[in-house]
Amino acid sequence: MSEASETQAASPSGGIGVVIVAAGRGARAGQADGPKQYQRIGGRAVIAHTLDIFLSHPLIGPVVVAIHADDAELFQRAAEAHGDRLVAVIGGPSRQASVRLGLLALREQAPAKVLVHDAVRPFVDAGLIDRTIEAIGERQGALPALPVADTLKRESATGMIDETVSRAGLHAAQTPQGFPFWPLLAAHEKAHHLGKTEFTDDAAIAEWAQIPVKIVPGSPDNVKLTWARDIALADQRLSSAQTRFPDIRTGNGYDVHAFEPGDHVTLCGVAIPYERKLSGHSDADVGLHALTDALLATCGAGDIGAHFPPSDPQWKGAASKIFVEHAAKLVRERGGRIANADITLICEAPRVGPHRAAMTEALSAMLGIAPERISIKATTNEKLGFVGRGEGIAAIATASVVYPGEVPA
Repeated sequence: MSEASETQAASPSGGIGVVIVAAGRGARAGQADGPKQYQRIGGRAVIAHTLDIFLSHPLIGPVVVAIHADDAELFQRAAEAHGDRLVAVIGGPSRQASVRLGLLALREQAPAKVLVHDAVRPFVDAGLIDRTIEAIGERQGALPALPVADTLKRESATGMIDETVSRAGLHAAQTPQGFPFWPLLAAHEKAHHLGKTEFTDDAAIAEWAQIPVKIVPGSPDNVKLTWARDIALADQRLSSAQTRFPDIRTGNGYDVHAFEPGDHVTLCGVAIPYERKLSGHSDADVGLHALTDALLATCGAGDIGAHFPPSDPQWKGAASKIFVEHAAKLVRERGGRIANADITLICEAPRVGPHRAAMTEALSAMLGIAPERISIKATTNEKLGFVGRGEGIAAIATASVVYPGEVPA
C-alpha cells in the first residue's frame, strides 16, 4: 500500500483543499518587484489577487501555497490579509515537485477534493471554480480548457513549416485543475518514486495514472501572466476597472405563509419550538424564501418558483437553505459579490430575538459572507390583518450585490 493510501485509510476526508503553485522564478516577466507572482497589478501583488478569489469562495477549505525558499518575505507581504488561513510550504525545483509537496501538506486535513492553481492566473472567477468542483468525481478529475482557435503549424528543424496540425479536439489547458485528493496524491507519489519528472500539469499526471479527466469550459479571462507585457496589460485592466462606476444592484423579495398544526416553525434556517408550523411545499421558511427572490432579482434570474416549482415533488419538505445557496451560486457565476442581506420577519409570534444569533450564523454559512453583512429584524403587525390575527408570518428581504463595474452609457 502506498503512503497516500495508508493515510487515506486512517483519515476521514471532506471539504475542498487548494494548492497554489508559486515557487517559480518567472524570469520572462522581468524582476522589478521579484518573480512575476509578486509583481504588482492594480496596486497589489499578482498572487494577492489570486488568493482573494479562492479565500472568498464559500466552498474552499484549507489553502496551501508552494513558494520558493527565497520568497518568504515577499509572500508574507503579499498574503498578509489572509495569513491566518494559509499554509506556506517550500516548493521543489519544478512545478510537479511543488504540487507534490503542497499535496503532502494537505494530508492532515484530508480534503475530499483538491484544486491546483497557478498563482499567476489572477483573473480566475468563482463560476470557473464552481464548474471545476462540480465535475470532480470519486475517480475523475476536471480540467478547465478552451478550444484552440488558431491554426496550428509544426516547425521543421530548418525553421520552415513542416505541416499544418489539425486543431479538431484540441484544447488549451487552464487551472484550477481539480481532482479527488487521494488518487492525485497517490499519482504524484508514484511518479516521484519512479523518477518521472516530465509532467507539466496535473492533468498529464492523471492521464499517466489512468485517472479520467473531464474537460469543463474555461474562461478567456483566465490568462496566465508569463511575459512583462502580460503584467503590464493586467495592471492596465485592473487600473481601468478601478476607475469604473461600481455596478451595485439591490433586489427585494416578499413571502408569506399561513400557520397549520405543528410543533415548530423554521425561520432563517433555524427551527423554533412553537405550537404551530408554517404551511408550505418545502419547510416553508418564509425568511429564506424572500431572500432567495431578492438574490435572484439582482441578476434577473426570475423568482423562486421558476427554479423550485412547488408542483415538483422533489422539493416537498426540502430545507430552504438549498434555495438560498442556489441563488447565491447564480450570483457568483455572474461575477457578483453579496455585500449585504437584510431580512424583516413580520409576526406576532414566536419571538425571534432569542434566535437572531443562530439565524445570522446560518445565513453567513449559506451566503459565504461575514455576519456583520447580515441583518435580521422582527416586528409585529400591531394586531392588524392576517399577521395581526396570528394566521401566518410574512417576510421582506433586501439583498445588495456588487457586480463587475461598467462604465455607464
